[in-house]
Amino acid sequence: MLVGGRGQEHSRGMDEVPERLARAQAPPHEEPVGTTATRLNWLRAGVLGANDGIISTAGVVIGVAAATPARTAVLVAGLATLAAGAMSMAVGEYVSVSTQRDGERALLEKERRELEESPEEELEELAGIYRAKGIGDDLAHEVARQLTAHDALAAHAEAELGIDPDELTNPWHAAWASMVAFTLGALLPLAAILLPPTAWRVPVTVVAVLVALAATGTVSATLGASPRLPALARNVVGGVLAMALTYAIGRLLGVTVV
Repeated sequence: MLVGGRGQEHSRGMDEVPERLARAQAPPHEEPVGTTATRLNWLRAGVLGANDGIISTAGVVIGVAAATPARTAVLVAGLATLAAGAMSMAVGEYVSVSTQRDGERALLEKERRELEESPEEELEELAGIYRAKGIGDDLAHEVARQLTAHDALAAHAEAELGIDPDELTNPWHAAWASMVAFTLGALLPLAAILLPPTAWRVPVTVVAVLVALAATGTVSATLGASPRLPALARNVVGGVLAMALTYAIGRLLGVTVV
């Protein structure tokens, strides 16, 4: 009786596995994995956009400040860099993400045709994916059958392609996020170079930029679950090199304003 009871319990547990996996495709009370991944990508893109805004604008305004003490020249150069950089980031992200979205749609359309033309082969392919993950043959077929019955395209797209049909990348979101992030990042060195007295503006800007780069490097590493110190060091060293180079060019090509 004891052995029989355990066998029946095991059988019920095995029967419930496909149902749990089917429900896991779109749990009503939890945020889908695709949504979380998309938001993390936006955050990373935002951090990188802010980082670019900080370094690009800092390099330009420090170079111009090294060439001339005129605040108007620094302001014009900084605003031009901010505008051009923000638009460049927005257009670049829009084009890049649009290309990615087109690719995802093409793959989904191909998968949809294959499901219509050869459903049995697709079912066997899905079962094979679960067998490769260590699920037994009978259970793998049952999982594939139930998931296909629930939402065939979503099941195959997620298992084979890693795509959630309901969470495709949005090029407009990426474009706006990058543009806003670049603008906010660029405002920091622009304010740091314009507000202090002339003798202090370059040192203040350098310190402000290095602190900001340390912060963005730390946030980027945290979002990517990677070691923070190397990311922080890369950011800070890159910023130092950029500012040193543009400052040297400004000093070499600078003019004296009477």
